[in-house]
Amino acid sequence: MPFLTIAFPVFDPVAVSIGPIVIRWYALAYIGGILSGWIYARSLLKNEKFWGGPAPATPVQIDDFILWVTIGIIVGGRTGYVLFYNPAFFVQHPAEIFQLWNGGMSFHGGFLGCVAAVMLFARRNNISILSLGDITTAVAPIGLLLGRLANFINSELWGRPADASVPWAMVFPNGGPLPRHPSQLYEAALEGILLFAILAVMIRMGALKRPGLILGSFITIYALARITSEFFREPDPQLGFLWGGLTMGMLLSVPMIIAGGILIMMAWRRKAPQHIQKSI
Repeated sequence: MPFLTIAFPVFDPVAVSIGPIVIRWYALAYIGGILSGWIYARSLLKNEKFWGGPAPATPVQIDDFILWVTIGIIVGGRTGYVLFYNPAFFVQHPAEIFQLWNGGMSFHGGFLGCVAAVMLFARRNNISILSLGDITTAVAPIGLLLGRLANFINSELWGRPADASVPWAMVFPNGGPLPRHPSQLYEAALEGILLFAILAVMIRMGALKRPGLILGSFITIYALARITSEFFREPDPQLGFLWGGLTMGMLLSVPMIIAGGILIMMAWRRKAPQHIQKSI
């Protein structure tokens, strides 16, 4: 064990327990992410200078959209985990597909669920799909940050074994005796803090005036951050390493880079209003 290895600060995964009612930190992360994202989204819509005119949606419409995107996250996240990470197990135990309290969610599945929610809601309410996608992805890093912190609290999705050159390595309670990278914190920093900061700066430079630019940037930067984090994260035990040492998280992120790049190019080729061209 490295001399400077940090002892994992053991947390109780249950945040609140009142009689038979149990609320876990992971559930609070989802709730906190959705509520914080909702508040931030409303603030973006109220600031017309970000859009170069009236916003593409009203705060009331965003209030209604919250339910849609929440369903998309949960259904998509669970479906993605079942299909991408553990299909053999759930074929043998189909009833456990619905036992969300046992854990098992996929970001990539949740993202596809959000895409479906955005497209359906936008068409039903005559809103630009790309602009609604921009709003959704602008606030998404908040939820990613809280979710990764919840992973850390739960001592799950820990990193690969680390050597003595990593003084912040930790021995996780359920990760064996070896000190490991706290990869959950790496992901919280890259997918949460850094990604949010980049998108926030882009918004203040006029990116929302080019529909699809924030959406494409989120997809691309998240994928690059996830691939980087996967070099330090222990693969899911039922999958292990795939071809050439790649992980499922890496493989699922590659199409995101391509899709994000296409969206960025399409958004940039759209002619921006003359008064904001110099600000982007």
